[in-house]
Amino acid sequence: MKHPVDVHVGKRIRHRRWMIGMTQQQLADKVGIKFQQIQKYETGMNRVSASRLWDIADAVEVPISFFFEGLSGEAAPAREVSGDILADKEALALVRSYYAIPEAQRRRLFELAKVLSDAA
Repeated sequence: MKHPVDVHVGKRIRHRRWMIGMTQQQLADKVGIKFQQIQKYETGMNRVSASRLWDIADAVEVPISFFFEGLSGEAAPAREVSGDILADKEALALVRSYYAIPEAQRRRLFELAKVLSDAA
């Protein structure tokens, strides 16, 4: 049976990998393992060891604490937000595209999006 913390850490690995546009193969190559192992980590099927999590954090350029954000003090995942936006590949592609836009234009686009969402 999957442990909830392993599932949470796996989701955070997947989300960060998607956010930076990295494939499972690219992450596996950076860490020195096979991509199938990354798949198992991301689904929570396999537990990530401390040293491997260190390597993954280095590869995706986040502190190790990133993978535990959102956990309650009881070592169980915090309540899931309905419609987890980070699980949606289209939303992640939109976020990546958004941050690729120069900052001044990004601010104007953000203001436009707020106006359009208020009108809906």
